Amino acid sequence: MSTQSIHYLRPVALRLPPGIPETPSRQRRHTLPASEFRCLTPEDAASVFEIEREAFISVSGMCPLHLDEIRKFLTLCPELSLGWFQEGRLVAFIISSLWDEERLTQESLTLHRPGGHTAHLHVLAVHRTFRQQGKGSCLLWRYLYHLGGQPAVHRAVLMCEDALVPFYEKFGFHQVGPCAITIGPLAFTELQCSLQGHASMSRSSC
Repeated sequence: MSTQSIHYLRPVALRLPPGIPETPSRQRRHTLPASEFRCLTPEDAASVFEIEREAFISVSGMCPLHLDEIRKFLTLCPELSLGWFQEGRLVAFIISSLWDEERLTQESLTLHRPGGHTAHLHVLAVHRTFRQQGKGSCLLWRYLYHLGGQPAVHRAVLMCEDALVPFYEKFGFHQVGPCAITIGPLAFTELQCSLQGHASMSRSSC
């Protein structure tokens, strides 16, 4: 995926006549868009990990990705990530890597295989103060649209607990069976989604 395929939501800035200095508050609005979707960078890793840790530790006692793994994926394949920023603050994100086998294996948790055509969604998380507002759904629609515009990526795959299966099915994912990966006592269902047609999907879905 190319960062150029990310579409930004930028408010129109009103410019003052020449010679009139802008106040700090106006300058802040110019440098921090009200709402922005963009690929993540290694510099975003700490903010990503903070949101992920709070979202998952309290539920399962573990994080899908450790901080060093986040930095690795955002270095190797930043184009497979998407962050939602509001006033410069990260509020939700998705991180993926490429995979080149039909089903997920234990290795898929930590590897990025550039020759693959499957985007493995490692984690989707929303900051605690922005949950229950539909932001996870909106971000996932945007992300699938982003993936759909990349010819090398043919499908998306993820694993989740049974309670989350209906959520992902709303976005075109379908169950392919129990996932071969287990983490401690947790078992998962594997889901896949064809990206055909997502490139033309309306971005007004959220």
